[in-house]
Amino acid sequence: MKPIVTLIVLAVLVTACNSKQKETKEEKQSEIMETKKELSNKEKATALLESLETGDQTPISYINPNKYIQHNLSVGDGLAGFGEVMKNAPEDGFKAKVVRSFEDGDYTFSHTIYDFFGPKVGFDIFRFEDGKIVEHWDNLAELTQVNPSGHTQTDGAEELKDLDKTKSNKALVDDFLNTVLVNGGFDKMANYFDGDNYIQHNSMIGDGLSGLGKALEEMAKNGVTMVYNKVHKVLGEGNFVLAVSEGKFAGKHTSFYDLFRIENGKIAEHWDIIEAIAPEDTWKNTNGKFDF
Repeated sequence: MKPIVTLIVLAVLVTACNSKQKETKEEKQSEIMETKKELSNKEKATALLESLETGDQTPISYINPNKYIQHNLSVGDGLAGFGEVMKNAPEDGFKAKVVRSFEDGDYTFSHTIYDFFGPKVGFDIFRFEDGKIVEHWDNLAELTQVNPSGHTQTDGAEELKDLDKTKSNKALVDDFLNTVLVNGGFDKMANYFDGDNYIQHNSMIGDGLSGLGKALEEMAKNGVTMVYNKVHKVLGEGNFVLAVSEGKFAGKHTSFYDLFRIENGKIAEHWDIIEAIAPEDTWKNTNGKFDF
Protein backbone atom coordinates (compact mmCIF):
# COMPACT_ATOMS: atom_id res chain seq x y z
CA MET A 1 0.00 0.00 0.00
CA LYS A 2 1.32 3.45 -0.94
CA PRO A 3 2.19 5.86 1.87
CA ILE A 4 -0.51 8.39 0.93
CA VAL A 5 -3.20 5.69 0.83
CA THR A 6 -2.02 4.38 4.20
CA LEU A 7 -2.37 7.86 5.71
CA ILE A 8 -5.89 8.22 4.31
CA VAL A 9 -6.92 4.82 5.73
CA LEU A 10 -5.46 5.68 9.12
CA ALA A 11 -7.27 9.02 9.13
CA VAL A 12 -10.57 7.33 8.36
CA LEU A 13 -10.02 4.75 11.10
CA VAL A 14 -9.09 7.42 13.67
CA THR A 15 -12.14 9.51 12.72
CA ALA A 16 -14.42 6.48 13.01
CA CYS A 17 -12.88 5.54 16.34
CA ASN A 18 -13.27 9.08 17.71
CA SER A 19 -16.86 9.21 16.44
CA LYS A 20 -17.62 5.89 18.15
CA GLN A 21 -16.04 7.08 21.41
CA LYS A 22 -18.04 10.32 21.22
CA GLU A 23 -21.24 8.36 20.57
CA THR A 24 -20.52 6.00 23.49
CA LYS A 25 -19.77 8.98 25.76
CA GLU A 26 -23.01 10.70 24.73
CA GLU A 27 -24.96 7.48 25.32
CA LYS A 28 -23.47 7.17 28.81
CA GLN A 29 -24.27 10.80 29.58
CA SER A 30 -27.81 10.23 28.35
CA GLU A 31 -28.15 7.16 30.61
CA ILE A 32 -26.85 9.16 33.58
CA MET A 33 -29.34 11.94 32.87
CA GLU A 34 -32.20 9.43 32.65
CA THR A 35 -31.12 7.89 35.97
CA LYS A 36 -31.04 11.34 37.56
CA LYS A 37 -34.54 12.09 36.24
CA GLU A 38 -36.02 8.91 37.76
CA LEU A 39 -37.84 9.89 40.93
CA SER A 40 -38.02 7.75 44.04
CA ASN A 41 -41.44 6.43 45.00
CA LYS A 42 -41.74 8.90 47.87
CA GLU A 43 -40.90 11.76 45.51
CA LYS A 44 -43.64 10.55 43.17
CA ALA A 45 -46.09 10.36 46.08
CA THR A 46 -45.20 13.91 47.15
CA ALA A 47 -45.58 15.22 43.59
CA LEU A 48 -49.00 13.56 43.24
CA LEU A 49 -50.31 14.97 46.52
CA GLU A 50 -49.04 18.47 45.83
CA SER A 51 -50.48 18.37 42.30
CA LEU A 52 -53.86 18.85 44.00
CA GLU A 53 -52.69 22.44 44.49
CA THR A 54 -50.31 23.00 41.57
CA GLY A 55 -52.56 21.47 38.93
CA ASP A 56 -49.53 19.72 37.41
CA GLN A 57 -50.80 16.84 35.26
CA THR A 58 -47.48 14.94 35.16
CA PRO A 59 -47.93 13.09 38.48
CA ILE A 60 -51.14 11.47 37.20
CA SER A 61 -48.82 9.35 35.04
CA TYR A 62 -47.39 7.84 38.24
CA ILE A 63 -50.71 6.03 38.76
CA ASN A 64 -51.35 2.71 37.03
CA PRO A 65 -54.63 3.51 35.20
CA ASN A 66 -55.57 -0.18 34.97
CA LYS A 67 -55.11 -0.92 38.67
CA TYR A 68 -55.74 1.80 41.22
CA ILE A 69 -57.43 0.54 44.38
CA GLN A 70 -58.91 3.24 46.58
CA HIS A 71 -59.41 2.83 50.36
CA ASN A 72 -60.67 6.34 51.10
CA LEU A 73 -64.29 5.35 51.56
CA SER A 74 -65.56 8.75 50.40
CA VAL A 75 -63.92 8.39 46.98
CA GLY A 76 -64.90 6.10 44.12
CA ASP A 77 -62.50 3.39 42.98
CA GLY A 78 -59.88 3.79 40.26
CA LEU A 79 -58.83 6.87 38.32
CA ALA A 80 -62.48 7.70 37.73
CA GLY A 81 -62.97 8.24 41.46
CA PHE A 82 -59.86 10.43 41.64
CA GLY A 83 -61.11 12.44 38.66
CA GLU A 84 -64.52 12.92 40.27
CA VAL A 85 -62.87 14.50 43.33
CA MET A 86 -60.90 16.88 41.12
CA LYS A 87 -64.06 17.87 39.20
CA ASN A 88 -65.69 18.88 42.48
CA ALA A 89 -62.81 21.06 43.61
CA PRO A 90 -63.78 24.50 44.95
CA GLU A 91 -63.31 27.55 42.74
CA ASP A 92 -59.93 28.43 44.25
CA GLY A 93 -58.81 24.77 44.12
CA PHE A 94 -57.33 22.50 46.76
CA LYS A 95 -54.19 23.14 48.80
CA ALA A 96 -51.64 20.49 49.75
CA LYS A 97 -48.25 20.77 51.44
CA VAL A 98 -46.34 17.58 52.24
CA VAL A 99 -44.46 18.01 55.52
CA ARG A 100 -42.86 14.56 55.73
CA SER A 101 -42.58 11.70 53.25
CA PHE A 102 -41.06 8.25 53.72
CA GLU A 103 -40.58 4.97 51.90
CA ASP A 104 -40.72 1.33 53.03
CA GLY A 105 -40.36 -1.25 50.29
CA ASP A 106 -43.29 -0.88 47.89
CA TYR A 107 -45.06 1.55 50.26
CA THR A 108 -44.74 5.28 50.85
CA PHE A 109 -46.31 7.24 53.70
CA SER A 110 -46.71 11.00 53.84
CA HIS A 111 -47.82 13.61 56.39
CA THR A 112 -49.64 16.47 54.69
CA ILE A 113 -51.45 19.74 55.44
CA TYR A 114 -54.51 20.18 53.20
CA ASP A 115 -57.22 22.60 52.35
CA PHE A 116 -59.49 19.86 51.10
CA PHE A 117 -63.12 20.91 51.57
CA GLY A 118 -61.79 22.77 54.60
CA PRO A 119 -58.43 22.89 56.45
CA LYS A 120 -57.24 19.35 57.23
CA VAL A 121 -54.21 17.29 58.11
CA GLY A 122 -53.70 13.82 56.66
CA PHE A 123 -51.60 10.70 56.40
CA ASP A 124 -51.48 9.06 52.97
CA ILE A 125 -50.13 5.62 52.13
CA PHE A 126 -49.44 4.53 48.55
CA ARG A 127 -48.46 1.09 47.32
CA PHE A 128 -46.33 0.87 44.17
CA GLU A 129 -45.81 -1.87 41.61
CA ASP A 130 -43.10 -1.43 38.98
CA GLY A 131 -42.80 2.27 39.83
CA LYS A 132 -46.54 2.95 39.49
CA ILE A 133 -49.10 3.67 42.21
CA VAL A 134 -51.66 0.87 42.45
CA GLU A 135 -53.27 1.43 45.86
CA HIS A 136 -54.07 4.25 48.30
CA TRP A 137 -55.08 4.53 51.97
CA ASP A 138 -55.46 7.65 54.11
CA ASN A 139 -56.71 9.17 57.35
CA LEU A 140 -57.90 12.78 57.52
CA ALA A 141 -58.84 15.12 60.37
CA GLU A 142 -59.76 18.75 60.82
CA LEU A 143 -56.87 21.15 61.43
CA THR A 144 -56.95 22.28 65.06
CA GLN A 145 -55.29 24.82 67.34
CA VAL A 146 -52.07 24.07 69.22
CA ASN A 147 -52.18 21.44 71.98
CA PRO A 148 -51.59 22.04 75.73
CA SER A 149 -47.82 22.03 75.12
CA GLY A 150 -47.98 24.49 72.20
CA HIS A 151 -47.40 21.95 69.41
CA THR A 152 -49.37 21.74 66.17
CA GLN A 153 -50.49 18.54 64.45
CA THR A 154 -47.57 18.71 62.00
CA ASP A 155 -44.63 20.66 63.47
CA GLY A 156 -41.61 19.00 65.06
CA ALA A 157 -38.70 16.90 63.82
CA GLU A 158 -38.36 16.12 60.13
CA GLU A 159 -34.78 14.86 59.78
CA LEU A 160 -34.57 11.28 58.54
CA LYS A 161 -31.74 9.27 60.10
CA ASP A 162 -30.84 5.85 61.56
CA LEU A 163 -31.71 4.01 58.34
CA ASP A 164 -29.87 0.97 59.70
CA LYS A 165 -32.36 0.83 62.59
CA THR A 166 -35.56 0.74 60.53
CA LYS A 167 -36.33 -2.89 61.35
CA SER A 168 -35.74 -2.56 65.11
CA ASN A 169 -37.69 0.72 65.27
CA LYS A 170 -40.67 -0.88 63.53
CA ALA A 171 -40.49 -3.82 65.95
CA LEU A 172 -40.46 -1.41 68.92
CA VAL A 173 -43.62 0.36 67.74
CA ASP A 174 -45.38 -2.90 66.89
CA ASP A 175 -44.56 -4.27 70.35
CA PHE A 176 -45.71 -1.05 72.09
CA LEU A 177 -49.04 -0.98 70.26
CA ASN A 178 -49.84 -4.65 70.81
CA THR A 179 -48.55 -4.90 74.38
CA VAL A 180 -49.94 -1.62 75.72
CA LEU A 181 -52.80 -0.42 73.52
CA VAL A 182 -54.27 -3.66 72.17
CA ASN A 183 -53.67 -5.93 75.18
CA GLY A 184 -53.93 -3.28 77.89
CA GLY A 185 -50.45 -3.65 79.40
CA PHE A 186 -50.34 -0.03 80.62
CA ASP A 187 -48.04 -1.03 83.49
CA LYS A 188 -45.36 -1.69 80.84
CA MET A 189 -45.75 1.68 79.11
CA ALA A 190 -42.66 3.23 80.72
CA ASN A 191 -40.47 0.59 79.02
CA TYR A 192 -40.99 2.32 75.67
CA PHE A 193 -40.15 5.89 76.71
CA ASP A 194 -37.17 7.83 78.02
CA GLY A 195 -38.78 8.95 81.26
CA ASP A 196 -41.05 11.93 80.68
CA ASN A 197 -39.08 13.07 77.59
CA TYR A 198 -41.80 12.68 75.01
CA ILE A 199 -43.10 15.28 72.52
CA GLN A 200 -46.80 15.02 71.80
CA HIS A 201 -48.66 16.49 68.78
CA ASN A 202 -52.16 15.16 69.50
CA SER A 203 -54.22 18.34 69.76
CA MET A 204 -55.76 17.32 73.11
CA ILE A 205 -52.69 15.95 74.93
CA GLY A 206 -49.63 17.62 76.48
CA ASP A 207 -46.01 16.44 76.37
CA GLY A 208 -44.60 13.52 78.31
CA LEU A 209 -46.13 10.44 79.86
CA SER A 210 -47.54 12.77 82.49
CA GLY A 211 -49.48 14.65 79.79
CA LEU A 212 -50.78 11.38 78.36
CA GLY A 213 -51.82 10.18 81.81
CA LYS A 214 -53.67 13.43 82.51
CA ALA A 215 -55.52 13.21 79.19
CA LEU A 216 -56.55 9.60 79.81
CA GLU A 217 -57.86 10.57 83.25
CA GLU A 218 -59.95 13.36 81.73
CA MET A 219 -61.30 11.01 79.08
CA ALA A 220 -62.28 8.47 81.74
CA LYS A 221 -64.07 11.19 83.78
CA ASN A 222 -66.08 12.13 80.68
CA GLY A 223 -66.85 8.53 79.79
CA VAL A 224 -64.76 8.64 76.62
CA THR A 225 -63.02 5.37 75.78
CA MET A 226 -60.23 4.64 73.30
CA VAL A 227 -59.79 1.00 72.32
CA TYR A 228 -57.25 -0.47 69.90
CA ASN A 229 -58.41 -3.86 68.60
CA LYS A 230 -55.95 -4.64 65.81
CA VAL A 231 -52.73 -3.30 64.30
CA HIS A 232 -53.09 -3.65 60.52
CA LYS A 233 -49.80 -2.25 59.20
CA VAL A 234 -46.49 -0.92 60.50
CA LEU A 235 -44.32 1.01 58.02
CA GLY A 236 -41.00 2.68 58.71
CA GLU A 237 -37.95 4.41 57.35
CA GLY A 238 -35.10 5.10 59.74
CA ASN A 239 -36.28 6.92 62.85
CA PHE A 240 -39.90 7.37 61.66
CA VAL A 241 -42.56 4.66 61.97
CA LEU A 242 -46.24 4.84 60.97
CA ALA A 243 -48.76 2.37 62.38
CA VAL A 244 -52.31 1.82 61.11
CA SER A 245 -54.73 0.36 63.64
CA GLU A 246 -58.43 -0.32 64.03
CA GLY A 247 -60.56 0.13 67.11
CA LYS A 248 -63.13 2.37 68.75
CA PHE A 249 -63.03 5.94 69.99
CA ALA A 250 -65.95 7.28 72.00
CA GLY A 251 -67.86 4.16 70.96
CA LYS A 252 -67.40 4.75 67.20
CA HIS A 253 -65.64 2.39 64.77
CA THR A 254 -62.32 4.15 64.23
CA SER A 255 -59.13 4.14 62.18
CA PHE A 256 -55.99 5.17 64.08
CA TYR A 257 -52.89 6.39 62.23
CA ASP A 258 -49.94 6.94 64.63
CA LEU A 259 -46.58 8.35 63.50
CA PHE A 260 -43.69 7.86 65.92
CA ARG A 261 -40.15 9.23 65.94
CA ILE A 262 -37.73 6.86 67.62
CA GLU A 263 -34.52 8.01 69.28
CA ASN A 264 -32.01 5.68 70.94
CA GLY A 265 -34.52 2.84 71.03
CA LYS A 266 -37.27 4.86 72.72
CA ILE A 267 -40.39 6.68 71.49
CA ALA A 268 -39.46 10.37 71.43
CA GLU A 269 -42.25 12.05 69.46
CA HIS A 270 -45.78 11.26 68.31
CA TRP A 271 -48.27 12.57 65.74
CA ASP A 272 -51.65 10.99 65.07
CA ILE A 273 -54.90 11.21 63.16
CA ILE A 274 -58.03 9.57 64.50
CA GLU A 275 -60.82 9.16 61.95
CA ALA A 276 -64.25 7.64 62.53
CA ILE A 277 -65.12 5.05 59.87
CA ALA A 278 -68.31 5.95 58.04
CA PRO A 279 -71.25 3.51 57.95
CA GLU A 280 -70.88 0.97 55.14
CA ASP A 281 -74.02 2.12 53.33
CA THR A 282 -72.29 5.47 52.62
CA TRP A 283 -69.12 4.01 51.10
CA LYS A 284 -68.24 4.93 47.51
CA ASN A 285 -66.05 1.87 47.05
CA THR A 286 -66.06 -1.67 48.43
CA ASN A 287 -62.34 -1.99 49.25
CA GLY A 288 -62.57 -1.38 53.00
CA LYS A 289 -60.60 1.03 55.13
CA PHE A 290 -57.68 -1.37 55.74
CA ASP A 291 -57.14 -4.60 53.72
CA PHE A 292 -53.37 -4.30 53.41
